[in-house]
Amino acid sequence: MTNKLQVSKRELRPRSLRTKLRKEGKALGVVYGYKVDSTPIVFDEMDLRKILRDHGDNALIELHYDGNKINTLVHGSETDPFTNFYQHVEFMAVKMDEETEVEADIVLVGDAKGVKEGGYLAQSLYKVTVAATPANIPERIELDVSELGIGDSVTVADLPEDKSYTIVSEPDMHIASVNEPVAEVEEEESEESSTEGEASEASSEEAEESTEDKE
Repeated sequence: MTNKLQVSKRELRPRSLRTKLRKEGKALGVVYGYKVDSTPIVFDEMDLRKILRDHGDNALIELHYDGNKINTLVHGSETDPFTNFYQHVEFMAVKMDEETEVEADIVLVGDAKGVKEGGYLAQSLYKVTVAATPANIPERIELDVSELGIGDSVTVADLPEDKSYTIVSEPDMHIASVNEPVAEVEEEESEESSTEGEASEASSEEAEESTEDKE
């Protein structure tokens, strides 16, 4: 599916124009890359927001301006920290038959067996780098964790293979694991602490008895 975004070239001066455009709901940006000279552009912020919301950050976006159609990917963006409004967006023009490297979201699916037994699922890696042609870049990669028991873990090597893209990230990178219940861990630590305390007391008593014998 082609995601079309209507854009217009914009002037860089005066600076006050930027504020005016943003108040009108416009986002500023720049497009550069394959067969495209760096060009400042402006577009409706809501149009881009809808595309990324529906198709993810790796959506292939076809920019339309001055009769041109340019296939692009969002290469970077700046948002307002309070409103999340896209203030500036970088679009990278891409060659459709050439692979590019991007990050795809890792989404865990299924109810882990170990969680049903009382453990908890902890995810440490949320994105993985993949290489693919622009039209085949995955929005996300799902990993089924249903069979994970307490103490089990998964790495990048466990991600499902797909002919449309290649996973570039190191295969031994840890993604998630099912850990023991917190209560059990705290109980074990408490028992260890108690045992160490008893051993310390016994050692002290032995030292005192030794001292008394010498006296």
